[in-house]
Amino acid sequence: MIGVTGAAIGFLMMLSLMVIGLPVAIALFLTAFIGAWAFLGWPTLLGFGNQMWSGQNDFILTSIPLFVFLGEILVRSGVADGLYRCLSDWLRRLPGGLLHTNIGASAIFAAVSGSSVATAATIGTVAMPVLKERKYSERLTTGSIAAGATLGILIPPSINMIIYGSMTNTSIGQLFAAGVVPGLLLTALFMMLIAVIAILKPSVAGPVLPARSWPEKIASLIDIFPPFLIFVVVMGTIYLGWATPTESAAIGVVCALGVAMFRKGFSIALLHESMIATVRISAMILLIMVGAHFLNFVIGVLGIPQALTTFVSQLGAGQLEIILLLIVFYLVLGCFMETLSMMIATLPVVFPLVVHLGIDPVWFGIFLVIMMEIGLITPPIGMNLYVVQGVRNSGSIMDVIYGSIPFVLLMLAFTGLLIVWPQIALWLPQQLF
Repeated sequence: MIGVTGAAIGFLMMLSLMVIGLPVAIALFLTAFIGAWAFLGWPTLLGFGNQMWSGQNDFILTSIPLFVFLGEILVRSGVADGLYRCLSDWLRRLPGGLLHTNIGASAIFAAVSGSSVATAATIGTVAMPVLKERKYSERLTTGSIAAGATLGILIPPSINMIIYGSMTNTSIGQLFAAGVVPGLLLTALFMMLIAVIAILKPSVAGPVLPARSWPEKIASLIDIFPPFLIFVVVMGTIYLGWATPTESAAIGVVCALGVAMFRKGFSIALLHESMIATVRISAMILLIMVGAHFLNFVIGVLGIPQALTTFVSQLGAGQLEIILLLIVFYLVLGCFMETLSMMIATLPVVFPLVVHLGIDPVWFGIFLVIMMEIGLITPPIGMNLYVVQGVRNSGSIMDVIYGSIPFVLLMLAFTGLLIVWPQIALWLPQQLF
């Protein structure tokens, strides 16, 4: 066993490897390799093949490329355009006008794509020209798109929740259920924040748009039906016990292909582009997980989790103190690491401590996802900031950063609510399971 000091040195070495530009998977593997070589010897290193096979030989991981494929099909088939038009018809009269459409469209698209980055790129492409034409505040426009897109990893199905469940042996179904209420509450809070800002400063929301007639609004609901149907089918088959998350993802892909054909957006080129993107994204995620599984194995053999829990016990720190410490830890880490890498790299060390303190793994999964959401819009590495700026293709990224700050503060306040009332996340999974 090595002590907490040795573990801290290893973690700093891993971060240093990432900072100098090494791919995350390589940094994770090198950290595990050096630790095993220094303390355990060559026999442990020779077991890497077995660890790689056992880590990847998990049926639930098949759902990752399937959910990525589902999202890619929807992105390329024009579903987002119709969804945005429908919500703009229904939400345009609220204080803030089309800014509410950014949040609503992000929430619904997130519920079927499972990816924040895909949501930011898709909704940004659709919304930016419209809002620029109507002279909405660029800061609030870009901030609302970047923040709304973070809902992609909280509202199920979520690729990040699948990876968390796989690494911690936590029920994917319970994690998906636990994300529903926080996701809807956060969506409502984002819209309330926009309404308050628009009331206090009407100039940020542009001119008030004329209301649509009821027949027009009802007719537009046809555009919201496809993503809603896919969400109901995917989640319903899981909660009714008819399918595993992997099987439900496959059903969702079939539904997405059906939607693309119905909208006359299906083509061989669309299928090819979606497959290429799926392979690229899935290979990146699964390669990181290979390095993380080997690091997890080495950390366990070295006794780092036991040393850490003993250290915390000696300090006398309770659940609240550790959670507050983890908030600061992930806020700092989120400024310098991509969110998925941050989760995979820290879980092998953090999760045993969470279990030792008696923190519910399902609740902690939602807490961790919200921390990653904040990381997506925290400079200098926040991915959504760069995606939105890339779609915008003009001005300074500082506009996107300043526009995101109110939403970051709101998410931190929401994290406080989640700590005070954990039933926000746990009520629905307790009812369903």
